[in-house]
Amino acid sequence: MGDDDHEEAHGHEHENHGGGHVHAVHKIIVSSADATDITSTQRYVCQIHSRRHIEIRALEGGYLEEIPVKEGQAVKKGDTLFNILVTLYKARLDSDIAEAQLAQIEYNNTQNLVKQGIVSDQELALAQAKLAKAQAKVQLAKAEMDFTNIKAPFDGIIDRLHEQHGSLIEEGDVLTTLSDNSVMWVYFNVPEARYLDYQSTLSHQNSLDIDLMLANGKKFEQSGRIGAIEADFNNETGNIAFRADFPNPAGLLRHGQTGTVLIHRIIENAIVIPQRATYEILAKRYVYVVDEDKVIHQREIEIETEQDDIFVIKEGLAAGEKIVLEGVRQVRDGDKVDYEYQAPEEVLGSLKYHAE
Repeated sequence: MGDDDHEEAHGHEHENHGGGHVHAVHKIIVSSADATDITSTQRYVCQIHSRRHIEIRALEGGYLEEIPVKEGQAVKKGDTLFNILVTLYKARLDSDIAEAQLAQIEYNNTQNLVKQGIVSDQELALAQAKLAKAQAKVQLAKAEMDFTNIKAPFDGIIDRLHEQHGSLIEEGDVLTTLSDNSVMWVYFNVPEARYLDYQSTLSHQNSLDIDLMLANGKKFEQSGRIGAIEADFNNETGNIAFRADFPNPAGLLRHGQTGTVLIHRIIENAIVIPQRATYEILAKRYVYVVDEDKVIHQREIEIETEQDDIFVIKEGLAAGEKIVLEGVRQVRDGDKVDYEYQAPEEVLGSLKYHAE
């Protein structure tokens, strides 16, 4: 099939332009690439962690005598969580206290004898050393007893109780976990190119606009901020781990939840076009550019990001260049066209992508 037959098969009209060369003429809609400030949003699957999430373990063995807390209970720093009955330590403490009292009496007596000139100062020094040693043993015994009274190291929420009242506990046994959910740490992985963009934004604005979408599709009421960026990239994925911190005053977020982090950033003077003005061939994206003579030229473009119904152009188009908007599938490279022009403000006005 010849060129003319091919054009006829696509329903093209023809007109002869002086020199005898036949050009296709099409009634299509053309607009222009627009330069504007936009809010770009990227989404990242995330894992939600408590700021502090620790295992509460038994420091000493014995019988679990008392559990003054319940599963899911909010506790304050210093609240007693478990009491372990350790008879041996109680007996040892009583014995050490008695020895310390005896050493104190001996020291007092020796001090009186020194004042009377009956014994030397060296005898007093020995009595003082004996008293100090006895007092140190008491402090050690008290510390060992404190190990049996397990207290909350910070404000938090009690998780499942692994042991019950009366259980025989061994040193190191996990009794429960404690979560500080006042602030949640949300971890997600960012590609290297995005990492560079975010670092540039952080260096200029000192913050990013960050939201959290929960598993039910609703947005979490609190906004987040970047709390940390991991030191190294993952060589296998090319990603780096970010951590966003979200206040959790109502306690809605819990350790182990999943969600989606939304990062919004303003791109100034971005070149934007409607997505429908593009087409794809072998994984490459193209538009038809219309020159001053109304001739169409195929041009490859590179997309920086996409949002709603627009593409943000990284390379390939400049602001103001005319592109085919409607009728992309009806034309081809080299065609000369008649067209109807629509301003980019009119075409893009209904899309919510502008920076606020």
